Amino acid sequence: MIFISTQCKSRLYAKEIPIFYSLSEIELEEILTNIEHFCFKKDEIIFNEGDLISNLIIISNGTIKLSKTTHDGKEQIIRILSIGDFFGELSLFNDDYISNFSATAVNNVTICTVSKKNMDKVLSNNPHITLKILNEVSKKLMQTENLATCLASNDVDHRIICMLLEFADKYSKEVNGQIQVNIPLNREGMANYCGITRETMSRKLSKYEQDGLFEFKGLKKLIIKDLDKMKELIS
Repeated sequence: MIFISTQCKSRLYAKEIPIFYSLSEIELEEILTNIEHFCFKKDEIIFNEGDLISNLIIISNGTIKLSKTTHDGKEQIIRILSIGDFFGELSLFNDDYISNFSATAVNNVTICTVSKKNMDKVLSNNPHITLKILNEVSKKLMQTENLATCLASNDVDHRIICMLLEFADKYSKEVNGQIQVNIPLNREGMANYCGITRETMSRKLSKYEQDGLFEFKGLKKLIIKDLDKMKELIS
């Protein structure tokens, strides 16, 4: 981990962070003056399951995976986060918040952190900000519950397609009239996300490709051929 700065160097990016969407420029300024930046290298652990967390953590650059260790010692990825996503927000409302997951850098990552102590000052002077943040947190929890329900399905195909549609929603762009998705995980990571073996993931992806749902360009670029069909598979 490398500590960068005691203040946010780029004030513009903060408006792109969902938790800050509804704040005014003055409210935003109060929070940004208390932000610190840190860098983590690929595969570096940001914190472990069971650690005491006392910061709101916002991703400024890169991708982070949140995971738990199963009873048989395997990794279960529970969420993939990228630029603008945040976590650790429950620590703002709990003095002794113990994380129930680990956070690891998927690639080189820059995060911004705001300590509970500093956020307490902002929230105590501006109680309406608390309501705005809680509103954003409730939206995030609803999205997480929907995703968890999807990935908890006993149907392996359902879990894999849900994951790919989530990636398409967050990491896609249109290239020459086609939907191109930058997949944030390798095959092993995707398998851990869906709770299946790497061999099963590779076999299923090959089958979907043969069925014309999408086409891989290399290992981490996906061209979606039939988005409607993919959505039908989980409806």
